[in-house]
Amino acid sequence: MAGTGAWGGVLAAALLLPGLQAPAHAETVPEQAEMAFKLLSYRDSQPGLDRIKVTAPSLYLMVPVAGRWSVEGSLVTDSVSGASPRYHSAVSGASRLKEERKAGDVRVTRYDDRDAWSIGAAYSTEHDYRSRSVSADYRRSSEDNNTTWNIGASFSDDWIGSSNDPTLSRGRDTTQLIAGVTQAWTAVDLVQLNVGASWGHGMYSDPYKFPDRRPDRREQYTLMARWNHHFTDWKATLRSSWRYYADSFGVRANTIETAWVQPLAGGWTLTPLLRYTTQRAARFYYDPVYDAALGAPFPPGYTATSPQYLSPDQRLSALGAVTVGLKAAYDFAPRWTADLSLEHYEQRAAWRLGGGGSPGLARFQADWLQIGLSHRF
Repeated sequence: MAGTGAWGGVLAAALLLPGLQAPAHAETVPEQAEMAFKLLSYRDSQPGLDRIKVTAPSLYLMVPVAGRWSVEGSLVTDSVSGASPRYHSAVSGASRLKEERKAGDVRVTRYDDRDAWSIGAAYSTEHDYRSRSVSADYRRSSEDNNTTWNIGASFSDDWIGSSNDPTLSRGRDTTQLIAGVTQAWTAVDLVQLNVGASWGHGMYSDPYKFPDRRPDRREQYTLMARWNHHFTDWKATLRSSWRYYADSFGVRANTIETAWVQPLAGGWTLTPLLRYTTQRAARFYYDPVYDAALGAPFPPGYTATSPQYLSPDQRLSALGAVTVGLKAAYDFAPRWTADLSLEHYEQRAAWRLGGGGSPGLARFQADWLQIGLSHRF
């Protein structure tokens, strides 16, 4: 897959790309406008190979309008340079790349006494990838405001090209649905359950990996549960979540995450976090066992017509991954907040839970640093 797929899912999560998002809590009419600037520095590597470096500044603005409305939007530009990933530990795909992506989104929200609805649009472009999407969601709270239901939908239209093949011009359409409920369980406990599904049709093969042939349809399903518990004596909040993912490619993944939000004296807040993911491989992923006659990365017995689907993409392999991070926020003046986030991600086949992961994969790790400044006015 072109575009952000060339960097991997880790970076996409870090950048919080525009798309369908489930609200983490019941929303009310914002009383103040907010403006925020973020600067992300990202770098990943494999043994003996520094891969991708990204610098991504972004700007966010939200403005209340006429007491019942709000308009919000964001802009981001990414400068990407580095080397393409190794297929496996024995093979280097160290071709150089240099890309720039520009993206933006806008959302309009209407608030009523117990409900709110939003419509939005997003656009992202780079030399070999373009994405356009529209979205809508609706949220309604109970009379006591202890329960909020949400439902949303989005549609995206993507175009995929390739620097290696100027004749490539393919499309992909994706429809997403999400629904959930957020409940104030007790005075110090907030729980949330979300279910999501998406149906896509078009090109899913990666034009920068060969051989790589994937089905032209993909169904994806997610189930997410969150629980936030506030410790009154410590003035701290424990945030925890579990996410299950399944798709028609055969990938199955579980992710658990926990974070501790600790306010400190002088306007400081520290938030350490820990995340673990375990994943089963796609049905058509093949391990790095190479045909000596054909040469890597071809699997044994490979021909141009068989098998129908296959991919060496390690993101479709069986693996385990751990992320550790720390965020520090500082309210240094009325309505001004600065923040700094550090995260380290490491992925290994041996860390898969309940059985060995895909053999022969090079260890993959990534680090990112994000600084931010926000102002409410």
